[in-house]
Amino acid sequence: MTDDAEITAATLTGRTADVYFIRTQEILRKEGLNPVVTAEVFGSRAGVLCGLREGLALLRRVLPRDARVEALHEGDRITAKEVVLRIAAHYDAFGLYETALLGTLAHETGWATGAAEVVAAAQGIPVISFGARHVHPEISARMDYAAIVGGCVGCSTPAGALLTGTEPSGTIPHALVLIFGDTLAATEAFDRHIDPKVGRVALVDTFHDEAEESVRVATAMGRRLWGVRLDTPSERGRVTPELVREVRARLDQAGCSHVKIVVSGGLDADRIKLLLENKAPVDAFGVGSSISGAHPIDFTLDIKAIEGRPIAKRGRIPGPTDNPRLHPVDLG
Repeated sequence: MTDDAEITAATLTGRTADVYFIRTQEILRKEGLNPVVTAEVFGSRAGVLCGLREGLALLRRVLPRDARVEALHEGDRITAKEVVLRIAAHYDAFGLYETALLGTLAHETGWATGAAEVVAAAQGIPVISFGARHVHPEISARMDYAAIVGGCVGCSTPAGALLTGTEPSGTIPHALVLIFGDTLAATEAFDRHIDPKVGRVALVDTFHDEAEESVRVATAMGRRLWGVRLDTPSERGRVTPELVREVRARLDQAGCSHVKIVVSGGLDADRIKLLLENKAPVDAFGVGSSISGAHPIDFTLDIKAIEGRPIAKRGRIPGPTDNPRLHPVDLG
């Protein structure tokens, strides 16, 4: 995965900050106050830590080299209230960026945690992130990145794949099948024009019975076909364990046992568990809104010392919190 993160001008200039941090910066500068503070960041609940790479990239842009930073690792499992990041530096160097740091960690850790729950439910069957269509395009790459940190094997967007050093994953949309007017014709066109390194996966729920369409395409394409994707909509009862078992049986009977079955369409951890508990022979899952719509995990930044003197707001313990899992971060 890449360590690079594009820090926008809006973030660096504070336009995305809560305005009271901007006003705090103005007041402290005019009062000539810029103490060295020790600040700690922790999350409200357990999860898979994500967004730290982006947060550290921001800190490397704004902190002087004599600042001290300690952190956990991207992808670490964290517990509620565990300190994941500690910063010791003059407050003016980083105070303006509290909003950006916390927001990055909150969203990306939420996505990674949502992905981890789905991946756990899949019991080793690969899960691909299909959630880009459910979020604003400006953050879709970060969502896909977080999904892979959470355990997904791939994602649907080139931007997300670039962040993770993977190749984007995708089959054929219903739009292509509808325009060609036939599933096999659309799949054969894909086969004619798309790089042979990309697996050929036919989307088989558009016009006809999924099992019959799977056999028709598999028989015609032979070994060129990697798999079929079942994406039956809710109006037709969604993908059921019985449907997957029938598709597998009919493919096997037709001599197409090499063809894999990918299932997508409104999947979440519970739906995946239902499919697997009922012996649905799925080879891969495509999961969208269950990951992209995962709740953010709230993060908080607390000042715990000023010029070496322990301090804290009421309800918190003054002084740095012990966490032996923190490691020094190189700001160079």
